[in-house]
Amino acid sequence: MTIIKILDEGKLSISLEGRLDTTTAPELEEVLKGSLDGVSELIIDMGSLGYLSSAGLRVLLSAQKTMNKQGSMKVTNVNETIMEIFEVTGFADILTIA
Repeated sequence: MTIIKILDEGKLSISLEGRLDTTTAPELEEVLKGSLDGVSELIIDMGSLGYLSSAGLRVLLSAQKTMNKQGSMKVTNVNETIMEIFEVTGFADILTIA
């Protein structure tokens, strides 16, 4: 998985490419842990994400909990397959999907 991170005055944009699964979720978790201090807006772009596992969902939930305390989080460019995962798991009700 490729993670592209852009930080601009309290706004962090993260673009994900590839698969967010058991192997790659810890990498995203580390990037988020090291980047969220002082961030008031988090945008996760899933336009190039082809697969999302439960490990990836856990990382997204953790990021959402953190951002609930300090700002907002938005998930963008969600394809049909991943949107179906969000709907089945109830994450469509938890996350702000744009």
